[in-house]
Amino acid sequence: MTHTDWDAEAATFDDEPDHGLRDPVVREAWADRLRSWLPDRPADILDLGCGTGSLSLLASEQGHRVTGVDASPAMVEHARSKLAGRAAVFLVGDAAAPPVGEERFDVVLVRHVLWTLPDPARLLRHWRGLLRAGGRMVLVEGVWGTVSPAGIPADTLAALLTPLAGDVRVERLSGDARLWGREVRDERYAVLARL
Repeated sequence: MTHTDWDAEAATFDDEPDHGLRDPVVREAWADRLRSWLPDRPADILDLGCGTGSLSLLASEQGHRVTGVDASPAMVEHARSKLAGRAAVFLVGDAAAPPVGEERFDVVLVRHVLWTLPDPARLLRHWRGLLRAGGRMVLVEGVWGTVSPAGIPADTLAALLTPLAGDVRVERLSGDARLWGREVRDERYAVLARL
């Protein structure tokens, strides 16, 4: 999709159960996952391709400081509204080259974005440079569709991260219908990488 398309999508983006996290069951399922993926102490989180800020809000509610980046000004506007008054900053920018400094974050959080960008290996190296020593990447991705599947298989993403991080693990998410608001048959997962 082009940036213009994402601006057009912004008004209804949160209507999908796993986008807006309006359903209390879906929201709690994502909050539980984030709690297990993010540091126990307050941390600096970089949410790349943050969309309307749904995961940013959950991270903020758990005491983290969030910087969100999205290419769509309309999505960023929704995120700013959603997190008004919280320790959160939202910037219009490219997730592949976020307008932030090096070694500033404890976590790079990315959901359903990496598969849309060219040269994932190069991006992962760049994103690693945004992390402080001991930081982590939390990458939620998948392979959607059966006729002409789109996405990145978990094993491929884990292999790209292995040279960059000391600890890489895959957490399968397809089987947890609470995360998606329905049963899903495609491959959905999180790759968690600690430096």
